[in-house]
Amino acid sequence: MTGNEATTAAPGRRFPLHIVVFLAPAVAIYTLFSIYPLVDTIRLSLYTGDASGQLRFAGLDNFRALFFDPAWSGQFWNALGNNLIFFLIHMVVQNGIGLGLAMLLSLPHLAGGSVYRTLLFLPTMLSVVIIGFIWQLMLNPLWGIAETLMRAVGLGSFFGPYLGEESTALVTISLISVWQFVGIPMMLIYAALLNIPDDLTDAATVDGAGPFSIFWFIKLPLILPTLGVVSILTFVANFNAFDLIYAVKGALAGPNFSTDILGTFFYRTFFGYQLQVGSPTMGATVATAMLVIILLGVLVYLFGVQRRLQRHTF
Repeated sequence: MTGNEATTAAPGRRFPLHIVVFLAPAVAIYTLFSIYPLVDTIRLSLYTGDASGQLRFAGLDNFRALFFDPAWSGQFWNALGNNLIFFLIHMVVQNGIGLGLAMLLSLPHLAGGSVYRTLLFLPTMLSVVIIGFIWQLMLNPLWGIAETLMRAVGLGSFFGPYLGEESTALVTISLISVWQFVGIPMMLIYAALLNIPDDLTDAATVDGAGPFSIFWFIKLPLILPTLGVVSILTFVANFNAFDLIYAVKGALAGPNFSTDILGTFFYRTFFGYQLQVGSPTMGATVATAMLVIILLGVLVYLFGVQRRLQRHTF
């Protein structure tokens, strides 16, 4: 090898120690506060405790009790069913409204668009406790303003104690949550619409396509990946939901557990409430079941929806 060749030869690759130094704090914090509690929760779900507090290995007995024992299964399946309804309302109503608002805000000559975006996104930044308290006051049959407003527009006969009836409480709380968080899908879809090149829509307009055709055949296929992300975020957030139900209806999620979801069921099971004694092992079992449900939903999206979107793209 000549001297010039030796000079230009690539040096030996060294271990990127600086990457380890920068990642170590984040990895340590994430492991301490996320991975370790997750693993320990799964471990705890395989044990059961006696009256003295001693733990003994029980295998899958806790899960059998959760799914099939009448003492636990009734509340679990009720909470899971309510959670599915809670999720479907958000998927259809929240994401549908978010898509419609994003389409309106993306119009090129819309006056005051930034003001509308701020006002629509503002409830997302408010505390859930404040949201729950305000809506409780508004919907109160005795001193709330909802009945007065509905009478003013001729809908007074449709007013009722929406939060106090089993048939309407869950839907009402779901719509309150939709009102608060509709700004998130709206902004994500709005950002995706802004990334669509104007050349595509201009060419379609020249070819005689109307606004609906442009949306259905051009814009919608291009924002499908964003809609998929919005859907999976909605799924994960709704099956982790707890705070709004607790703020409005408390840990018992009344009336008669009609607004009970997995988050409130887990709270009562782990910490106990009123006459119910808390059980850390059964609480860990509920948390592990929630983890499996969320994991299955994410896997369905990744290996079902996402792979089809990639094939469609390429």
